[in-house]
Amino acid sequence: MRHARAGKKLGRDSAHRKALYSNLAGALLEHGRIQTTEAKAKAVKPFAEKMITLGKRGDLSARRKALSELRSPEVVSQLFAEIAPRFADRPGGYTRIIKLGARQGDAAEMVYLELVDYEPETAFAAGSQRPA
Repeated sequence: MRHARAGKKLGRDSAHRKALYSNLAGALLEHGRIQTTEAKAKAVKPFAEKMITLGKRGDLSARRKALSELRSPEVVSQLFAEIAPRFADRPGGYTRIIKLGARQGDAAEMVYLELVDYEPETAFAAGSQRPA
């Protein structure tokens, strides 16, 4: 029985799962939106939100904790310099999950996991001309 057992194993051992969370959260923070399976998105969402909360704290201890979890100095510096200030007034709920439908190969439910203030960059801004 899995009574009172938090989190999903995702068919991985603990080291592989920790690396998966770190990589997915790093990609989310770097790009603003990632496409993944619903199970992985639901598992990594609390982890990513904790990293943004660390960024909002902004002290040295929080930076070191984020660096130990994310293992990428570039992503951590982006988190503390750009992402955390955008969410300074928000008390939580920094990410959202948008369902996309089933993946063709194995019918896994696919989703976008994105930051709530994510704006997709369009190839051509409204009113601009297409290059020749």
